[in-house]
Amino acid sequence: MTDATSAKRLEINGIVQGVGFRPFIYQLANHHGLKGEVANTATGVSLVLEGPENGIRQFIDDLPARKPPLAHIVEVSAMPEPVKGFSAFSIVKSRGSATRATLISPDVMVCDDCLAEMRDPADRRFGYPFINCTNCGPRYTIIDDIPYDRPKTSMRHFTMCPLCQAEYDDPDNRRFHAQPNACPVCGPRVTLCDSHGHLIDTDDPIADTARRIKEGRIVAVKGLGGFHLAVDATNADAVTRLRRRKHREEKPFALMCADLDRIRAISRVSDAEEKLLVSIQRPIVLLEKREPNPIAEAVAPHNRYFGIMLPYTPLHHLLLDAGFTALVMTSANLSEEPIAIDNDEAFRRLGEIADDFLIHDREICLRSDDSIVRYSAGHMRPIRRSRGYVPVPVFLKDKMLPVLACGAELKNTVCLTRGRQAFVSQHIGDLENRATDDFFRLTVNHLKRILDIDPQIVACDLHPDYMSTRYARELDGIPRIEVQHHHAHIAACMAENKADGPVIGLSFDGTGLGTDGTIWGGEVLVADYHTFSRAAHLAPVPMPGSAAAIKEPWRMAVSHLRAAFGEDLGCLPLPLFRSVDKQQVDVMMAMMEKQINSPLTSSLGRLFDAVAAIIGLRGQVAFEGQAAMELEMISDDAESGSYDFSWEGNGDGPLCILNAPIIRGVVRDLAKGFSPAMISTRFHNTLVILFDQLCRHLHTATGIHRVALSGGVFQNNRLLAGLTAALEKSGFDLLTHRLVPTNDGGLSLGQAVVAAARANANQI
Repeated sequence: MTDATSAKRLEINGIVQGVGFRPFIYQLANHHGLKGEVANTATGVSLVLEGPENGIRQFIDDLPARKPPLAHIVEVSAMPEPVKGFSAFSIVKSRGSATRATLISPDVMVCDDCLAEMRDPADRRFGYPFINCTNCGPRYTIIDDIPYDRPKTSMRHFTMCPLCQAEYDDPDNRRFHAQPNACPVCGPRVTLCDSHGHLIDTDDPIADTARRIKEGRIVAVKGLGGFHLAVDATNADAVTRLRRRKHREEKPFALMCADLDRIRAISRVSDAEEKLLVSIQRPIVLLEKREPNPIAEAVAPHNRYFGIMLPYTPLHHLLLDAGFTALVMTSANLSEEPIAIDNDEAFRRLGEIADDFLIHDREICLRSDDSIVRYSAGHMRPIRRSRGYVPVPVFLKDKMLPVLACGAELKNTVCLTRGRQAFVSQHIGDLENRATDDFFRLTVNHLKRILDIDPQIVACDLHPDYMSTRYARELDGIPRIEVQHHHAHIAACMAENKADGPVIGLSFDGTGLGTDGTIWGGEVLVADYHTFSRAAHLAPVPMPGSAAAIKEPWRMAVSHLRAAFGEDLGCLPLPLFRSVDKQQVDVMMAMMEKQINSPLTSSLGRLFDAVAAIIGLRGQVAFEGQAAMELEMISDDAESGSYDFSWEGNGDGPLCILNAPIIRGVVRDLAKGFSPAMISTRFHNTLVILFDQLCRHLHTATGIHRVALSGGVFQNNRLLAGLTAALEKSGFDLLTHRLVPTNDGGLSLGQAVVAAARANANQI
């Protein structure tokens, strides 16, 4: 050692275990001529560096720029250290307790290095569908417990051969401590079976699977986080048969294409969308269709967009090597059930859907659907946050008590908090049956175990009939905080933006129980984490038939027409009344008059439904939000008109936004022969102008200059982009979702931060 030698200890927190971080540190230290040691600890990675001060400084500067692809550095603490005179740099044994406070990497795409080996006939892993290394492959879905070591993953059943073990033990090898490391000699294998689970004799199960798909067969393919149902996307008969067997009438199917060139042949791809497609998370990205295209119409009917992803596992790449334009790769389940993950379960649940099964013998510890994103209003917007993103936490501004938040009924996720980290689970789904409820409970227990979080508070929705609320009420010995649905939406948006309140919150969706017992959904709130007030809302109208009105938007059309025109609505010359029997309309009118099964709703989502039905676009829906989505799809960029609107209030309560002027404008334009596309655009334009002016009005009254947008209605690209531009032009500081979905998939985050804020304020 010389007089110029100095020493520093670095403590690094984040996703820094199981991602090749210690070998990276080892190689970086040697690159800069530094000596010392690195070890895993209970909270991350600890290292000591000795050498020239300039070399240590350059090392620290290089950390974030050159880190492994799966690493996520949250915090680096540097402290002076006495010089001990290390002779080299080394990786030493883990220190302290089991590594239970570290972060776990999500599952990500297979890396280019592994793909190159897989395609090299001279490589021992040539054609191997489970090739991986420290920089890629499965993580979250194979973990059963922590610390993240092979015996606590589904790879515990596979003993590494001497060659794999040598790679695993070598710090200079990119498979150093890669827990899923394997090869054809010692690792998982694929097999092809018929619909009864009987083995099909074949020398190449993957090539034979591709051949069967080309013949028009439906194949259940076991992947990373569950099974997919795969068919040739250009085969109209196969796609239609899949729809019939899966009981999925019109909801779009996801596609998988081998490369960007094939994606560009069927859709338009911007530079920003390309970055999403090729990102390590490999999400499904919503892309505008090219017309004409060879994809079967039944893949995404009545929709401007395809949902497309690139292959993310070696098996996918091998399957797509057969030369498909695109494969339908949709979640392997019956509608409303969780995705299948276990081989026996798949044969049992999917035997009536799939003709063949391509399975493997690596267990999936926890199902994880494909994530769905879109690029909108200048940013990536998650629609379904799951594989590739979970369990990376949302990093909060302040530390919180450990909270379990149980989420909503639809698009359910749960959230667990620890310090400044909020772990929002993968997509669980709609809690409408026993299978999904079981998955919900399994996810809660699994996350508590692998994150080592013992919640001190449970948060849930106000609605007493939600399965998630019932679960929260079952828990004994833990304080429960029930959070209003739309307050949770706004709090989630604030939390992911690390913003304090108060804010003006535009919380727009289809359904959420209000504090007054009615169904809210067109809410303008003044909110912080602790509390909220209802500053404005859409005028409530009845929902004739209650939940039936969600599946039959014509009912909401009748309700809004009744509010706008009174009892004479049947005389209006509307397309609606050519498709709905007069007797049915009379029944709805009587139900509303007598207040029979007709709860009041202020929902903006239901207003979208009403307009879609009034113009003859969609009287019934096959999936939630379909009418509103199709109303957006037909809108015309060239139209700049809008409708009259108004709100009223006496100063003692919230402002009431009147729907009737908008509905009258829609009907008036229909009578003039204006196209549904023009009417749709004017309706969207009206909402943008209305809520921009209302926010300016509330700013004058409150002095609040920050606006948060949340709720499922903001999945509407035209509304989000229009309001973003208008509110920013009006000088507002705008908060929107970029980390968790704006729909109910982000609700658990909001519940968690509200519950923690109330607990800190002794409101429990």
